[in-house]
Amino acid sequence: MLASMIRQAPVLVRTALVALALASGAASTQAAPDGSDLVAKLLVEKGLVDVHAFDSAGTVASSAAALGQQVRNATSDLVGSAMNFIGVPYKRGGNSADTGFDCSGFTRVVYENSLGLLLPRKVDEQAKASGLAVVKRTELKPGDLVFFNTLKRTFSHVGIYVGDDKFIHAPRSGAEVRVESLGVKYWAKRFSGARRAPQAVDTQTATLPANTSAVEPTAPSANASAGDSTAP
Repeated sequence: MLASMIRQAPVLVRTALVALALASGAASTQAAPDGSDLVAKLLVEKGLVDVHAFDSAGTVASSAAALGQQVRNATSDLVGSAMNFIGVPYKRGGNSADTGFDCSGFTRVVYENSLGLLLPRKVDEQAKASGLAVVKRTELKPGDLVFFNTLKRTFSHVGIYVGDDKFIHAPRSGAEVRVESLGVKYWAKRFSGARRAPQAVDTQTATLPANTSAVEPTAPSANASAGDSTAP
């Protein structure tokens, strides 16, 4: 029921619902340290938090609670805007919350809404956009664009870094906008660079547990287009 409410809510209140759910998860986690938090598990089951990024139900619960704290503590309009779209379905070529997003459509809308910066439509063009600074992985900050080589092309998938080695993106057909870990083997291996807009505002983030036993996702289809790659 909670996941249904999140999906059906307007994007302007979706973040509040997610934060409320995760806050509830935090309270349950404190009362039940064995990881029996049902809200956190529901968020994982519905794809709002990726289960592959965590090593146990207890880690899922604590990570969900920490992510909720991060949402509440966020001072960045960019990260807050991105979080508004959690649960929006993937759609190839999609450019809106009403119809769905593909990966580059998602980043384009978030940057335009929060920074007034109109990024190019395709992934590779976003990576080469003028005015964006190249950023090392060790120097990532919330709001940075993170790129991946998922189709044997340097820049074929893109998401937005939200802090603590996590990023938010529109993954693939049949999935929804969600948060995942850069520490997962699939993403770590395919990370190809990051970019930062000078307009982006830093945000204070909570600490999320690091991934220790991720399961590598199935590789994406090789015939997806460069501007709309399919990710696990």
